[in-house]
Amino acid sequence: MSTSNLGCVVVAVDVSEESMNALRWALRNLRLRSPVDGDLSIKPGGFVILHVQSPPSIAAGLNPGAIPFGGPTQVEVPAFTAAIEAHQRRITEAVLAHAVQICEEKNVVVNTEVVVGDPKEKICEVITNLNADLLVIGCRAFGPIKRMFLGSVSNYCINHVSCPVIVVKETS
Repeated sequence: MSTSNLGCVVVAVDVSEESMNALRWALRNLRLRSPVDGDLSIKPGGFVILHVQSPPSIAAGLNPGAIPFGGPTQVEVPAFTAAIEAHQRRITEAVLAHAVQICEEKNVVVNTEVVVGDPKEKICEVITNLNADLLVIGCRAFGPIKRMFLGSVSNYCINHVSCPVIVVKETS
C-alpha cells in the first residue's frame, strides 16, 4: 500500500487516549493524494475523524426499571433519555474538539463525522459509505477476559471492512 494513493483515510476516535494516539500516528505517517482539478477518478475524502456515539439505551447500560406499586412495566422516561442524550452529545463534542485540536497543531484540515450505534457495525458502515482507502484505529490494552465480554472493535473491523486497517497499539 502506497500512502501516495490514499484519498480517504478514516480515523476512528473515542474517549480513549489510544484513539488519539492513533490519530497522531496517522497525521505523522500518512500523506494523502493531492486532489487534481477536474479528475473524477479521485474521490473526495481526506482525513475523516469518525466518532461513534452510543445510543441512550447502551449509554445508560440499562433501561429505567419498572415503576413500583403496579405501574407500567415498560415505560420510557423522556427526561431520563434526554439527560443521557445530552451527556452523550457533550462527550462527543469533547472528543471531536480534542481530535480537531490535534489536527490543527499539525496544520491538517479534517472532516468530522458522528454516527450513533454500535461502534463495530457503524465504523464498518461508514468505511463502506465513504469508500475509504484506509481505516486507522487505536487498540486498548484489554486483558483476555475483558476482551471476551466486550469484544475488540479493532479485531471486528479488521475482519469486516473492505479496506486495509492499521491498528495503533499503545506504546510504552
